[in-house]
Amino acid sequence: MQYLYDENGRRYLDAFGGIATVCCGHCHPEVVESIVNQTKRLQHSTVLYLNHAVADFAEALASKLPGDLKVVFFTNSGTEANELALMMARLYTGCQDVISLRNGYHGNAAGTMGSTAQSSYKFNVVQTGVHHALNPDQYRGVFGSDGLKYARDLDDLITYGTSGRVAGFIAEAIQGVGGILELAPGYLPAVYDRVRKAGGICIADEVQSGFARTGSHFWGFEGHGVVPDIVTMAKGIGNGIPLGAVVTTPEIAKVLTNRSYFNTFGGNPVCTAGGLAVLRVIEKEKLQQNAFSVGSYLKNRLTSLMEKHEIIGDVRGRGLMLGVELVTDRQSKTPAKVEILRVMEQMKEMGVLIGKGGFYGNVFRVTPPLCFTKEDADFLVDVMDYSMSKM
Repeated sequence: MQYLYDENGRRYLDAFGGIATVCCGHCHPEVVESIVNQTKRLQHSTVLYLNHAVADFAEALASKLPGDLKVVFFTNSGTEANELALMMARLYTGCQDVISLRNGYHGNAAGTMGSTAQSSYKFNVVQTGVHHALNPDQYRGVFGSDGLKYARDLDDLITYGTSGRVAGFIAEAIQGVGGILELAPGYLPAVYDRVRKAGGICIADEVQSGFARTGSHFWGFEGHGVVPDIVTMAKGIGNGIPLGAVVTTPEIAKVLTNRSYFNTFGGNPVCTAGGLAVLRVIEKEKLQQNAFSVGSYLKNRLTSLMEKHEIIGDVRGRGLMLGVELVTDRQSKTPAKVEILRVMEQMKEMGVLIGKGGFYGNVFRVTPPLCFTKEDADFLVDVMDYSMSKM
């Protein structure tokens, strides 16, 4: 569940969840049973032959999304899902220009690397057709929490950097790799409106913030009061199984019927059986409610550490997708790159595994399995507190 064991049997509290992937808990018995039973029945057939495991999961998944988001394409990963979404946006609009956010991460293939806007994840290969808008970063951004001011930058980008028409806009509601950055309030509604006026479609990257992780909502975009045209997802969708998906409207989905679109393993019956089990466990065990209550408790406890440790510059996020940014000086916000490594190592020695991210590599990423308890939260905070005091 929320624990991992090394080869000597020592237990560790997993506060990273395989990069926000293990949502139900490691080796959850119901998910494992579903996967094993499907493996015994049929391991692979390709989507050329319809299988109940694929259809049942697609129907259940679509039911969790608003509006006309009813057509599901399965992939093997978040990178694949975002690649497909970007291609569909370009095909549907007839435009090539895509807008993404600075500091965002969307994958490591050709198209997604272009939309990713962090130099450490970009190889020196041709990347075209993508414009990176000012990031609505509430901690380091020039406009603080004023989402509308950041949105004006995107408006200028469309006006001056494109023909006035765009294929689409892709963004995470909470930037995961970027350091658990929640977009400034008011930003997404304003940007969605502007992008659609320019003929583009809006893509919500829910690879990390989806599947009840934010607690307050099932999907991260719901916290901003918007409805995307395409939603991409992976990670928590399968609790560790290689599985991703693109969900869109029937109208947009039609663009793939002009040619033969095919994914050999996308929609694999074993993976989709596991995905359906994940949805059932989330509902049965009320993991969204748990993410909200335990996440709120944990965020408050982490925030209280700021009074004790000057090295903590910011605590942010929602539910069980939280970030703790370390700085050597709160005024200048100088990233504590070396110090965070020392704290991480000390925490590991004390039995807690935690993630690290952000552009400067100075942000703790707290994304544990959604079965995390308040006792686990207390242990995590106590270990972090002690580790920081030892510096």
